Amino acid sequence: MNEMTLHKTAAACAEELPGAQLEHPFGDDWEVFKVRDKVFMLMTEVPGRPVVILKADPGEAHALREQFSHITPGYHMNKKHWITLEDREGVDEELVTDSYRLVVSHVPRAERPVDPHTYGTGTRAAR
Repeated sequence: MNEMTLHKTAAACAEELPGAQLEHPFGDDWEVFKVRDKVFMLMTEVPGRPVVILKADPGEAHALREQFSHITPGYHMNKKHWITLEDREGVDEELVTDSYRLVVSHVPRAERPVDPHTYGTGTRAAR
């Protein structure tokens, strides 16, 4: 899987989320997606391989790392709360949306662009 496809797939998911914004606070090599100034997805290249880094519930993050070899602890992030995806099959709308909803749930209620408890739940597939 090449970098362009991995990053384009993740970015396409993130760009559809209400209030999501792309920034480059760490330079051109890092694409950082935020909602209300809180990070929910980062994309970069780690020596020769593209990665996507997402926020995750600690229990969910642990389960995903146990189940999928292409999901590892968050690169340069808190290993308990972030996961790194190194393969396109791991970047899907559900994982990106889960990261987004988790971050939105910590935004003050009046500033939330969506209800994190209901947004995106109608299309979720059972895991």
